[in-house]
Amino acid sequence: MIDHMRIAQRYVWFAEREARGVSPSYERLAHAVSRDEELLSLLGTLPEAKQQPNLLFGVVRLLGGPVDAPAAFHDYLVVNWSTVEAEVRTRVTQTNEAGRCAVLLPLLAALPQPVALLEVGASAGLCLYPDRYAYRYTGSAPGGHLIGTEEPVLNCVATNLTPPEHRPEVVWRAGLDLNPLDVTDPADLAWLDALIWPEHEHRRNRLRAAAAVAAADPPLLVRGDLVDDLPALAAQAPADATLVVFHTSVLYLVPTPRRSAFAEEVRRLPGHWIANEGPSVLPYAALPQPPSDAHLNVLALDGQPLAWTRGHGQEITWFG
Repeated sequence: MIDHMRIAQRYVWFAEREARGVSPSYERLAHAVSRDEELLSLLGTLPEAKQQPNLLFGVVRLLGGPVDAPAAFHDYLVVNWSTVEAEVRTRVTQTNEAGRCAVLLPLLAALPQPVALLEVGASAGLCLYPDRYAYRYTGSAPGGHLIGTEEPVLNCVATNLTPPEHRPEVVWRAGLDLNPLDVTDPADLAWLDALIWPEHEHRRNRLRAAAAVAAADPPLLVRGDLVDDLPALAAQAPADATLVVFHTSVLYLVPTPRRSAFAEEVRRLPGHWIANEGPSVLPYAALPQPPSDAHLNVLALDGQPLAWTRGHGQEITWFG
């Protein structure tokens, strides 16, 4: 019963802090799961890391199950649990949201150019192309601030921030992941699509556009561990470029001792470190009051926190 309470609280937290105002379907579904003893019992048979809402909902979407009606979701899960369980146990959430580049761009554009990008937890590498996407920042000027003309256009509401005037010059792009995905593989692309929330057709369109960019000029994606295999991959970066190691919503999946080991490892490397993680994931001495009750990430450069961001790159609030 204690385990049921913990799982239920996790789904309530997801509903109220992540899905509220962003995905009515997932907000409704997560609340329903939190009150469903039969589903909580099924989830209790999974390892804790596999009980997360995004993973469960994504797998059901991938299998063609219903996520818009809690009763239908319940029935589908009970009848098809063996199939769902097998998928959940073999998959991880690999949300590869190109929109996150919009909150990374202000830092990437300000660093010494050119840059060599190395993303930890890269998934299919779609965030390795900040120089190939267009951006529209709103909130600072009437009509917004547009950078570039290509597709996709990444929209971001910026507060207390003067948007950059240019994009970075990227001369090398590489990613490290325990299970790198290939956007030219229909099965991998289907999984990335399944992880996009039901109402977010704009994100599905963005995925297709970003996948086309990556397919035309594939990045170097390496299967490996973020601590053990980081130095060797970083050593391949051009010596005359600024190495930038970055990650978004990755370290919360990593046990605390390995997070600390990663932080020590990345600080030994030349160049810079951009972290975009939840406020409790990395140790920061003090953070200002967040601008809302929504779940936010903290954008930090070389361990210095600089801004609040939303998980899909749709908002950035620079610290005053």
